[in-house]
Amino acid sequence: MTGVQSVDSVALLPAYLAAGTAVLVLLTDLLLARPRATIVAAAVGALGTAVGAALVGAGGERRTFCVGADCSWIFGGRAALVAVVVALLTLGVLGLSVPALLAGRSPVGEYAFLLACSMTGGVVLGAAGDLITLIVALETLTLPLYVLVGLRRGSLASAEAALTFFVVSVVATTLTLLGAALLYAVTGGLHLDRLSALLAERPEVRDLPLTTAAVALLLVGLAFKVAAVPFHAWAPATYDGAPLPVAAYLSTASKLGGLVALLAVVQRALPADQTGPVLAVLAVLTMTVGNLVALRQRRTVRLLAWSSVAQAGYILAPLGALALAAGRTDEARAAAYAAAVAYAVFFVVLELAAFAGVTALRPAGADGGTLDDLRGAARRHPWRAAALGLALVGLAGLPPGLAGLFAKVTVVRALLDGGAAWLALVVALNAVIGLAYYLRVTAALWTPPTPLAAPNGGGAAAVPLVGVVAVVLAVATVAAVVLGVAPQLVLDLAGR
Repeated sequence: MTGVQSVDSVALLPAYLAAGTAVLVLLTDLLLARPRATIVAAAVGALGTAVGAALVGAGGERRTFCVGADCSWIFGGRAALVAVVVALLTLGVLGLSVPALLAGRSPVGEYAFLLACSMTGGVVLGAAGDLITLIVALETLTLPLYVLVGLRRGSLASAEAALTFFVVSVVATTLTLLGAALLYAVTGGLHLDRLSALLAERPEVRDLPLTTAAVALLLVGLAFKVAAVPFHAWAPATYDGAPLPVAAYLSTASKLGGLVALLAVVQRALPADQTGPVLAVLAVLTMTVGNLVALRQRRTVRLLAWSSVAQAGYILAPLGALALAAGRTDEARAAAYAAAVAYAVFFVVLELAAFAGVTALRPAGADGGTLDDLRGAARRHPWRAAALGLALVGLAGLPPGLAGLFAKVTVVRALLDGGAAWLALVVALNAVIGLAYYLRVTAALWTPPTPLAAPNGGGAAAVPLVGVVAVVLAVATVAAVVLGVAPQLVLDLAGR
């Protein structure tokens, strides 16, 4: 038996492209020292990563770094979907950042390099086959964001947001690592599929208090990453203090990464009868608290942050069906996992469109402002306001935002198939609550501004919209429409 493993470089191509993007950005910034060239290099690298991941994923599942049947890298349809979405989100956020970068509000080279490093973590995360790869990838996704959140020069709120995010993330990582270490101590395994087999074959190990503690710590640590209630308090302050494009990345790519990590351990490693009740409680608390607090928000980014918390509850809801025996059949479990991934994809596209709309309606480099600043925006910029309104209506789950509508229908159907009708009812009630604030913001876009609010609300009109932001807004809107028309494509990929 040889100790040398064969390496499938084709399977690793998306990771190579993502990491190569970070190197390319560094070299471009060092050798050319031209902001536009650095931005173009980062954009080309992100687009190349998305194309490479799609091509590799289209060729079927590929595995590498294997010991027997256990592999640390498994790149299949779902991993390709995650890699493509993360790369495109990175490209979109980079586009939203162009006005502030060209205005000199952030160092271009460092900003693009950190964004590319974070993208690398997201690409690796979807293909992780063991706990070490999973946690390292999640931290690679998260670590650059500590700096990006605080990279806005001369902003005390940005520095405070970065410190809050750093402290909470360190605590979350510590809990996740401790849970993984305890799980290894009781099972002797690290590969996700191996852990599942060991816990199924040895019920005496699964029932140990140490195993219960390991499962709890692992779930709690990952719940921090997705801002699930009651581990959510960091999110609104961090989003509001970060630059708008970074807040968009936190709410989309970073949240998607946390959800993918949580789904990986729940689906492939941990016992469903232990994780199901915990996830059901987290889902109910997250969607309910997120929606109720969002009703009282007056700042735009804080409202989107609390909305993002509530949306995380909807994504976790199908996994709550695992608490019931009917939800743990093979068919019901497959439907629940596919629904969670599909909803996450629908959500991040609509969320990016919402942040792009806010960025387009605000002066370059400004924060999200208040809801009063958006009053009457449709009278000044009808197309931008219409795109923002479509994204908000989609997040609410109303037509013509069909992507959001199909996402919620998919979740409810998965819950009903899993016998969790009570949880489907909670989802439906929370969707009704969400209508109140989504429609309030949408209506404000077409409401004439009050005399006192007119000076602030007119700020966006005084600053021309950089073309690349308009392109990001248009592409995100078109993507949301396309996904709404053909949602089965996402569901098929999510189920693979």
